[in-house]
Amino acid sequence: MFKFFKNIGPGTLVAAAFIGPGTVTICTIAGVNFGFALLWAMVLSILATIVLQEMAARLGIISQKGLSEVIRTEIKHPTLRKFVVVLILSAIVIGNAAYEAGNISGGVLGLETVFTNFKLAVGDSSINLLPVLIGFIAFVLLYIGNYKFLERTLVGLVLLMSISFLVTAVLTKPDVYLILKGAIAPKFPEGSLLTVIGLVGTTVVPYNLFLHASLVKEKWRSHDDLQRAKKDTIISIILGGIVSMAIIISATAIQSSEVTNAADLAKSLAPLFGDFSTYFIAIGLFAAGITSAITAPLAAAYVAKGCLGWDGSLKSVKFRAVWMIILILGVMFSSLGISPIEIIKFAQVTNGILLPVIAGFLLWIMNKKSLLGEFKNTKLQNIVGVIIVMFTVFLGLKSIFKVFNLF
Repeated sequence: MFKFFKNIGPGTLVAAAFIGPGTVTICTIAGVNFGFALLWAMVLSILATIVLQEMAARLGIISQKGLSEVIRTEIKHPTLRKFVVVLILSAIVIGNAAYEAGNISGGVLGLETVFTNFKLAVGDSSINLLPVLIGFIAFVLLYIGNYKFLERTLVGLVLLMSISFLVTAVLTKPDVYLILKGAIAPKFPEGSLLTVIGLVGTTVVPYNLFLHASLVKEKWRSHDDLQRAKKDTIISIILGGIVSMAIIISATAIQSSEVTNAADLAKSLAPLFGDFSTYFIAIGLFAAGITSAITAPLAAAYVAKGCLGWDGSLKSVKFRAVWMIILILGVMFSSLGISPIEIIKFAQVTNGILLPVIAGFLLWIMNKKSLLGEFKNTKLQNIVGVIIVMFTVFLGLKSIFKVFNLF
């Protein structure tokens, strides 16, 4: 058991990154509106995530470079290279700054389910102090700049989040047969398409590919570690998927269209299943918010470092400057109740373009013998990869259409 926990790490951080407040909210909506019918979409998302993240991890270990570094060095055409670098910086750095407010607000929702009256009156308006608290915790963990400490903290938070949502799902006493049926048999209930896209889109996340490739080289240095990294990736992402499915299962117990997020879910479950369910969801939502509040700035800093060719470690001034700016913007937007809607729309469009571009680039780079040698993709990995790239193109187009109300 000790050996197992010693070897888990980067994969768990990836799981921590994709189970944020956005995932919790879309899973809650899926459960409330469609019951167990969309569990299959989560299963499909997890399989696609495992395939892409395993490629990113293998690339990081063998090349000892982050994905953004490889892009900068392997794309030879200067115009194309500049376009891809600008796209990545826009989607990940600016996008994560916009989403950071949502990550912190998600953690605040969890705390507010249990604690209230943490607002400071300033004239006619008020400032919520809970985002400052969450921002401070994230700041301290990131500023320490020790990968092992950060890894262990996030592993602990992910386990806490997992236990919280799994216990809540068990408390609702779901029908196991219906769960298995929903997970295996794909169905599209009326009006469910956008929810399916949302479930996949919050799980197959572009910035996680950059984060994973950068994190594995902090922990592992040799091709002998590939099996450990693969096991870590598969176990962690499956665990993340089970957590997401547990949220859908918990939400299925509530037959009310008024439930739109996990905080509503906590309040709605309390009369049926007692205060325990409220506390477990509150803890889970807090853990989901704070883990994403840490990993989003961290991913943005790694991307900026690779794209711009910076040297140095997690403690370098430039690296710290990037995550500090993103964290501060998130705390400000969340504390003042400002929704940076135009920035979020911009981030959704760039992410919609970025996901198929990066998935396609990753597939191309994973076949370069000059970079990966004998560890390049197999034929089976390429076939599965092509299917996933085609799916990400569909997903990216749908997300762009949604932003511009074209669908």
